[in-house]
Amino acid sequence: MNNFKDCCALLVLAGSRTAEVEGISAAGASSAARRYTAVADAELLLKGPLGSRSWPLPPLSRGVSPALISYVASNFLGLKPLVLANGLYQVPPFAHICLEPPSLGPAACLSTGKAMDPRRVRNLLKKGFLMGSKSRESLLIAECVPGGTTTAQAALMGLGMSVSDLISGSVANPPVAIKKRLVESGLRAAKIGKMPSAEELLAAVGDPFQPVAVGLLLGARKAGQQVVLGGGCQMLAVLALALSELEASSRESFVEGVVLGTTSWLVEEGFSANNRKSALVKLINVVEDFFNVELLGLSTGLRFDQTRHKPLMDYEDGYIKEGVGAGAFALMAQLHGISCKEIVNGCEKSLEELQSRANSFACSSS
Repeated sequence: MNNFKDCCALLVLAGSRTAEVEGISAAGASSAARRYTAVADAELLLKGPLGSRSWPLPPLSRGVSPALISYVASNFLGLKPLVLANGLYQVPPFAHICLEPPSLGPAACLSTGKAMDPRRVRNLLKKGFLMGSKSRESLLIAECVPGGTTTAQAALMGLGMSVSDLISGSVANPPVAIKKRLVESGLRAAKIGKMPSAEELLAAVGDPFQPVAVGLLLGARKAGQQVVLGGGCQMLAVLALALSELEASSRESFVEGVVLGTTSWLVEEGFSANNRKSALVKLINVVEDFFNVELLGLSTGLRFDQTRHKPLMDYEDGYIKEGVGAGAFALMAQLHGISCKEIVNGCEKSLEELQSRANSFACSSS
């Protein structure tokens, strides 16, 4: 992991109308709120709780945005992520790179089987690859895509993996039935058959984040750079899509330079009362067996079990769990000698600042 201590951090934002399905995601308490989650989270990561932000954090049923963790950890590192924004409902009010016309907007709901125009997917793959191939240092790729675990499930199932009971989400009990229904509808409507290309699959049931991230990953590895994929199910789908585009003989060497970095909350999540084995570990095993490779996944030791702040304690109860590269940024901070206690203290302080600012705004508006 020493090769990952100095890296370029990329935060990829995207939107999909899949997130507007009722009950599909808790990354915003309503479908309207989820339309600006990505921009609001990115602003918190870039500017911090006291910074001037154009978009308020969307209301959540439990917890607080994982961008808070990412902000604290990246602040310890002195690392300012570069933002790539495609397929959003709005143009971000901060510096960012857009690889396509903003007017294209979010992908259609994956249940249609026509999430994106194939030309759009091809363009994002190409530009992501070009950017990755020019990298001169290791990459940390993070994401914020409401509804993204469902498009990840669609990608993995479209490749031929049975994973419907292994996909996480931002609530304590992920909506397995809703996700499965949407994915089956989308794949049935798409009629893409067995062994589709990544491009075909993403055009049918993907979101704009996925082709960008797949391109970045393929390009960076071609350039000989190591890559940290910050997240869980969504990043495993990206890795699987990349592997599907490679010759079997080159897959093992490809994954030797890739690490999945995530949180302990996600790693410890299990969906069955009779089998509490980590759903994420089982999902990793499914991808390994499918492509005949060995993958490396690492989780941060960060925990909130001793905090007095309920929005942080909610992580221990199975809410939020991961997002905006929280696990990977915390892991990077640990590699640089920052203790988990320091990160917890930083999160508590930042949460208090966030709450104080929200209260001040509420008072001034009344």
